Amino acid sequence: MAPFRHVAQLASVLLVVGAALGPVPAGSATRGSGADADAERTAPMTARPQDSRELAGRRIVLSYPGPTPPPETLVAIREGRAAGVILFGENVTSPEQLAEAISRLKRAAAEAPHPRPLLLMTDQEGGKVRRLPGAPELSARRTGTAPDPVTAAVQSGTGAAGTLAGAGLNVNLAPVLDVYDTPDNFIDHFERSYGQDPTRVGELGSAFLAAQQSQGVAATAKHFPGLGAAARDENTDARPVTLPVPLDQLRTRGEAPYRSAIAAGVRLVMASWAVYPALDPDRPAGFSPTVIQGELRDRLGFRGVTITDALEADALTPYGPTGPRAVAAAAAVMDLILCSARDPQQGEDATTALAAALDSGALDREAFTQAVARVDALRAGLG
Repeated sequence: MAPFRHVAQLASVLLVVGAALGPVPAGSATRGSGADADAERTAPMTARPQDSRELAGRRIVLSYPGPTPPPETLVAIREGRAAGVILFGENVTSPEQLAEAISRLKRAAAEAPHPRPLLLMTDQEGGKVRRLPGAPELSARRTGTAPDPVTAAVQSGTGAAGTLAGAGLNVNLAPVLDVYDTPDNFIDHFERSYGQDPTRVGELGSAFLAAQQSQGVAATAKHFPGLGAAARDENTDARPVTLPVPLDQLRTRGEAPYRSAIAAGVRLVMASWAVYPALDPDRPAGFSPTVIQGELRDRLGFRGVTITDALEADALTPYGPTGPRAVAAAAAVMDLILCSARDPQQGEDATTALAAALDSGALDREAFTQAVARVDALRAGLG
């Protein structure tokens, strides 16, 4: 994929870059960066119920560095400009500290002009990929090779729900539904795949997510339409990745487990940042209406919430900074924009760019508000 090959397609998007990188309007998170808690609490609210910045913020998942939510993050939440927060290992030092951090985030959400529960999420896949101590102990690979894999998957999903709900979280960015094709490739190396049989992957992933969701913690199937063909060094966090998988193989292997997950009621689906030439030779899946609207929604019938992978991933280097990336994802019908760089300014830049694109007409307002409605419905159901 040649850098900037699709710049012409995003000409309207680039019109908002100046807004994304320019001064942040009064009442934004930057304004509150040096305020103490009382000053933040009494800061004037600038967002109106259908104000573009508030609408934009309701599609943003924020992140922050260290154990304490910073003032900028709390102000954005308090002003209704955040759908949720993703937590990482660096945000957790003890159960007591995490409980205090979650309490601060929830109090800020309760003080918003139109209070809604926050989506409080993390990656608790099992095995090597766990942000919080505790269940599930088994990796996806070990689940798939257990004497009774379905029971093991149910136990893992139940355990994940217990760990997250006990900490005050309500969304798990799991299970992984990638069907690996070569042993020790990218997804298999860290034991993140249930196996090489798409039917079995769908069965075990669905057992995990159904058990977890029955305990009130939403599940996220990822990484659509599948990273199972990625070689060991093909990590979208580190560089652009193209997976030239034939269309029939992509659908019968990569996408097949999602049919089971959708039938089981999975609440969210995360898109891959790889390029799949059989579907769209020019854009990563998370930037492609062909992949998200055409394959996931129209062909497979998913009606839940879509979420990007990390917006700061190096796979997106050819697509400019945070603002254009956020707008391209929204244009592809991605509902939630995952700003996971642990930098509050990333969320501000994404919000500013989305609002500018909405006001300019670069993003369709009706489609935008439909995405917000899907996110709001998810939040209401997890309150």
